[in-house]
Amino acid sequence: MHSEPLIYEADGREMRGRLYFRPGTQAQAGVLVFPEAFGLGEPTHSRAARLAALGYVALACDLHGEARVVDDLDSALALLQPLFDDTSRMRARGLPALQALTARGEVDATRVAAIGFCFPMPLELARAGAALKAVVGFHTELNTTAPRSDARAIKARVLVCVGADDPFIPPAHRADFETEMRDAGVDWQMHLYGGTAHSFTNPDAAKRGRPDAIRYSAAADARSWAAMLGLFDETLAAPAGA
Repeated sequence: MHSEPLIYEADGREMRGRLYFRPGTQAQAGVLVFPEAFGLGEPTHSRAARLAALGYVALACDLHGEARVVDDLDSALALLQPLFDDTSRMRARGLPALQALTARGEVDATRVAAIGFCFPMPLELARAGAALKAVVGFHTELNTTAPRSDARAIKARVLVCVGADDPFIPPAHRADFETEMRDAGVDWQMHLYGGTAHSFTNPDAAKRGRPDAIRYSAAADARSWAAMLGLFDETLAAPAGA
């Protein structure tokens, strides 16, 4: 497998992502991998590498700029609050990653997906009408400050994977999201995992010291990843004869 830095500009800052792929002669489907609120750390690189091993061209995306990682949750959320408050800024930080990925010759720009953990960048890119085949959110915030009508621009199939006991994504948020998707006629799925809290895909979640709210679940991690791959099989497969 090959990996290399991929630097691009977004929201007035230098974004230092990393591209992972298996060299070949044909363009492959691409996947944007957006990190948790903490930024572009090892979990994001690991996920991108796993996708590359499966034949995708995966971009581990920067979130804060200059590949900054912020270990304290409250500090990370404070840095991101302006993006939550203004979805146009959130989209301005994410869309250049899509442009950088699809500009690569290794990528079939007609077959691209975006996934994200905790931070809702993939959902906002979809609401912006980005040319994505699929978006997947793992324990991701579902609410948006954008107009509800924006969901009508969604072209992607949408999958969100949520812990039933996640205090950051309560039942009211799930219900609002369901209404938003239904009213917009989106092809969407929500997978709910019982006995599961926030950050269930992160093996280091225990170091946050908040097991009632933030904890790893090997079962939910595996099941949600399998659900994502199933969606990719439906949406990112090469055309017959390609």
